Amino acid sequence: MMTAAGMGAMAGMRALSAPTFLSQHLAEEGASAKASPVEQFLASSTTARVLPVLALGELVLDKLPGMPSRLVPPVLLMRLASGALVGAAVARQKERSVLGFAVVGAVAALASSCALYAVREFATRKLRIPNIIAGFIEDALVASAGHRLTSAMG
Repeated sequence: MMTAAGMGAMAGMRALSAPTFLSQHLAEEGASAKASPVEQFLASSTTARVLPVLALGELVLDKLPGMPSRLVPPVLLMRLASGALVGAAVARQKERSVLGFAVVGAVAALASSCALYAVREFATRKLRIPNIIAGFIEDALVASAGHRLTSAMG
């Protein structure tokens, strides 16, 4: 369950990063014979090549002025969906309740979206850390979490 929560939290920080790390892991490990269509999609070599490019685009866009807040409903909904997706995929890998893990992933995405929004606002407004630096710090957290979580998946 901790892996689903961690992946969900990553989705709350960067919506495409969690599916990207999971896709890379599944592509390397190969999809099981009982893999769901979502797992097969994530495990495909095409998805494993395309998602990192899209995730990189998200990292760049995050630093641009005028980008909408992560708490704007359409953006937040995308993060929640991403958290639910990775939570469900982790559940299938662990042979656990897909619905339960999807909810854990979505709730973790919501919590991290709200928490990181507050932290980033504090860092940029009160501590006067430039937004681009705060964004790079968040990117580093996502990358570290992604590597650790996928390594723990075995």
